[in-house]
Amino acid sequence: MILSQTVEDYLKTIFKIQESGRPTTSKIASEMEVSSASVTNMMKRLADMGLLEYASYQGVELTESGRKIALEVIRHHRLLELYLKEMLGYSWDEVHEEAENLEHHISEQFEDRIAELLNEPTHDPHGDPIPSKEGDMPAGKAQKLATAPQQTDLIVRRVIDQDPELLRHLEDIGLIPGVRVLVKEQAPYEGPLTLQIEDHEQVVGRKVADSILVISYEPPR
Repeated sequence: MILSQTVEDYLKTIFKIQESGRPTTSKIASEMEVSSASVTNMMKRLADMGLLEYASYQGVELTESGRKIALEVIRHHRLLELYLKEMLGYSWDEVHEEAENLEHHISEQFEDRIAELLNEPTHDPHGDPIPSKEGDMPAGKAQKLATAPQQTDLIVRRVIDQDPELLRHLEDIGLIPGVRVLVKEQAPYEGPLTLQIEDHEQVVGRKVADSILVISYEPPR
């Protein structure tokens, strides 16, 4: 089945929303920056193609075929992000836009070459999991830094906001995937968090903390 770039973008967006809840017309419209009417028309079209199940006012759910296509596009995107950073010297705040432009146009052979060159990676520069060639998504439990318990050693696993300005800020303060962090204090009423990031202390706002996923730190054995 030959699909348009627009169709692939919709499937990718629906999959990402589906990871944390049921995709609704309004959520999809917001993510795609299009009107709700445009989303409704596309949902009917994708349902006719057998790529999702859709019912008015009940949200949508990808079929197995739709999920497979979405994961393939996501795999392309995240492999390209890592390739651009590791092999071409792009910074992590530049790779998302470039990968968006390229993800629909690479061949399966090129995808395989990139994966082999990068030693079959499991995560992109932002910590996002890279689906396998077979369409499996690496498992892993993480929570938002904003809700993490105080005085607990953590590791930054993933940054879920791709805003370049935010990424540059996080890099400046050292709050990037793989870094050890401890929540020293959480101000009440949605106030800022005081963090120990490796060897320095840093205060971050709640919005920043909401964009970062962390896991428990496990000392090496």
